[in-house]
Amino acid sequence: MSNSITAEDIYAQVKKMSSKERIKFFSLIAINAFKETEYDHEQVFGHLRNETFSADEAAEYLEISIPTLRRYVQAGKLKPSAIIGRSQLFSSSDLKLLKQQLGKE
Repeated sequence: MSNSITAEDIYAQVKKMSSKERIKFFSLIAINAFKETEYDHEQVFGHLRNETFSADEAAEYLEISIPTLRRYVQAGKLKPSAIIGRSQLFSSSDLKLLKQQLGKE
């Protein structure tokens, strides 16, 4: 007889938690489980190298608001890689470059 707990067991318990407790649980995991691991940009976002982002996704990636993203586009700091109807799409490489530039400001 084994006393080990499985991922499925944990998941079943997490589903029973209130949303407040779930937030605390995942915060604890994020703070403690990855404390000694430093991921570089390539490890986290490498699979998105050739992807395009919507305006919402781009703003989230850059950690800015949609109005700020729009100002960057108007100022020429960021150019959409494609425009489909009224939607602008942004290349991941352009976003990465801008994020690096914003980090230097």
